[in-house]
Amino acid sequence: METKNTKTKRNILSICMNNVVWILLVVSIVVMGMFKSSFYSFGILSNILVQGTVLGILAIAVSMIILLGDINLSTVGTAGFSALIGVMLMEGGLPIPLAVLVILAVGGLIGLLNGWIVTKLRANALIETLAMNMVLQGALLAITKGNTISQLPDSYKYISQGKIGIFPVLPLVLFVVFLIFYFIWNKTAFGRSLFAVGGNEHSAYIAGINVNAIKIGAFVVSGLLSGLAGYLLSAYMGAVTSSFGRTFEMQCIAAAVVGGVSLTGGKGSILGVLGGTLLLTVIQVGLAVLGIPSTMITLAGGLMIFVAVIIDASRNMYQAGK
Repeated sequence: METKNTKTKRNILSICMNNVVWILLVVSIVVMGMFKSSFYSFGILSNILVQGTVLGILAIAVSMIILLGDINLSTVGTAGFSALIGVMLMEGGLPIPLAVLVILAVGGLIGLLNGWIVTKLRANALIETLAMNMVLQGALLAITKGNTISQLPDSYKYISQGKIGIFPVLPLVLFVVFLIFYFIWNKTAFGRSLFAVGGNEHSAYIAGINVNAIKIGAFVVSGLLSGLAGYLLSAYMGAVTSSFGRTFEMQCIAAAVVGGVSLTGGKGSILGVLGGTLLLTVIQVGLAVLGIPSTMITLAGGLMIFVAVIIDASRNMYQAGK
């Protein structure tokens, strides 16, 4: 029989396992502040939110597929290629609002193609999306010929570079997107179906859920979010480069998994993804503020991916043993 003391310890461990990303985030902020008191300045803290916006949106994009028990490795390639098409059409005279819609549409179409290949042709999602990412990044390099497309209009860049008073606009986009997906994941039939399919695909099918439609829908949404990230990053940089967004390729997966989206599928929370996004951004910005060489920051990013996998495995082992 479980004693009161044992039950208390188990409850504490459960709270820690379920909130590990927020615990790590608080510890990281405290540690960074101990080494550099200016870390708590408004400028640096607002920069963390700005830097985390694209990562956060890509983390949601990849989480949509991880929830299904699959993976999408083409988010960054989709972001870069979509942004390129929109910017090229804009330079050809297409109005900016329509160019932004084209970027989103291209992202959604790439997601639709991914979803169709995975569901209808029974392709392995990891291999298929990896191949798609290589194709899209290769196309980006071929079209740009290694050059940078820059000098984008100020109105195109406003949402990523503009401010309302002293507050940057970009973090508002991040929080609006997270609020929307909090509602989708928790309050809609589509969101509940995502978790059901990821938890047990056969049981979801028996329950009357159109599994293929949910999977294709998830890939389309993932593509749309990748397109949005592509627009925001191109607006923030004021350019589209041949290596567009490469630094986000593994970080977005790490942010999702550290935030509690299980690689086995069917488990995760949007608040956890937000926590994972902020944690990785705090570490990267903090190390840069401390003057750590960029090579070491890259190493830290790699270590965070290892940490993400270990946390996910530990969380699954704990839940299996409950």
